[in-house]
Amino acid sequence: MKLEITITAELRDSRGKNEARRLRVGGKIPAVVYGARQESVAVAVSPKDLNRILRSKSGHNTIFNVDIQGRENSPVMIVDWQKDPVRDNLLHADLKRIDLTQRIAVKVPVHTIGEPKGVKQEDGLLELVTREIEIECLPEEIPEEFVIDVVELMLGQSRRASDVVMTGSMQLLSAPDTVIAHVIAMRVVEEVKPEEVAADAATPAAAAEPEVIKKGKKEEEGEAEVKKKK
Repeated sequence: MKLEITITAELRDSRGKNEARRLRVGGKIPAVVYGARQESVAVAVSPKDLNRILRSKSGHNTIFNVDIQGRENSPVMIVDWQKDPVRDNLLHADLKRIDLTQRIAVKVPVHTIGEPKGVKQEDGLLELVTREIEIECLPEEIPEEFVIDVVELMLGQSRRASDVVMTGSMQLLSAPDTVIAHVIAMRVVEEVKPEEVAADAATPAAAAEPEVIKKGKKEEEGEAEVKKKK
């Protein structure tokens, strides 16, 4: 999905950990702009601008413009990024140039609506199996999400990737039989009664008694043989 958003970027002349630290202290992060058969360009951008895009409805599928001062203004997408595992701050980003006339492959979230009949009438459970599918389409036709109705699902029935409606230039890349959601039977945990536990606990002791008897019998037979030898 293309948004009329433009973020500015500054050219970077140097690279390395020290340069990255210096940029972050100044409120910027290192990034790379590449693709569209053009050379890669090292830039510095505002992490706030990128976070605003990543947290939008279209997220990383958002197409926006990056204005590299004194060099170019191109439509791009955030195709990769790194975050601090503790502070969750953006540390680096890869921005890919997008040719708006060429089809691209993207992954789009899938959400369900409605309560299945198999849940209301058959005490089933709706299980979500796949939360996104891959499609190919023109950049400006990338949807924010797909929504699929599960109201008619009965126990044992499912909605698959092939059930997602494709419009415009969209083509499904995920396997058509990929399960999006299905209604399954709820697992019943049988309750064990206290008296059954007590009975099971007593069983080993009862089973051990014949072993004692057999052992005594063998000892008696052994003593009898000794007496015969004497």
